[in-house]
Amino acid sequence: MTNSNTDYLSQIIHKANALKRLLEGEFDALKKQDLATFETLQTQKMTVLNFLSSEELLAQIKAYNADPSKAQENSVIWDQMMNLIAECRDLHRRNEVLINHKLDTIRGALQTIQSPDPLNSVEIYDRLGKMRPNRNRKPVADA
Repeated sequence: MTNSNTDYLSQIIHKANALKRLLEGEFDALKKQDLATFETLQTQKMTVLNFLSSEELLAQIKAYNADPSKAQENSVIWDQMMNLIAECRDLHRRNEVLINHKLDTIRGALQTIQSPDPLNSVEIYDRLGKMRPNRNRKPVADA
């Protein structure tokens, strides 16, 4: 394996570690609902992902995999790289689950607030913190 191939694998490991840290930071920002940090991390994450998906890098990986004798020389590096990429995939999926859970919660809250369902017993407060009369509720005598 040439030094440039080894350099590319080292760069991949470095970028995969950076991606892992970004995904962990993304999860923390999502938990804290810190959207400014989350947005900043998205920009950084896109830079790392663009590097990891570049044509030149993919060509180097393909060349690395084409020669089994050279692949043996750096199998430890290759395994480390693949493990890091798998960890990043799992972290991304965890973040996706959290985002989807938050979106479902928001949709449920919006549906509750906007629902004209007369069986809806959720009390809604106005801007002053006073309970707003529920227009859809019928008096007990009319029920």
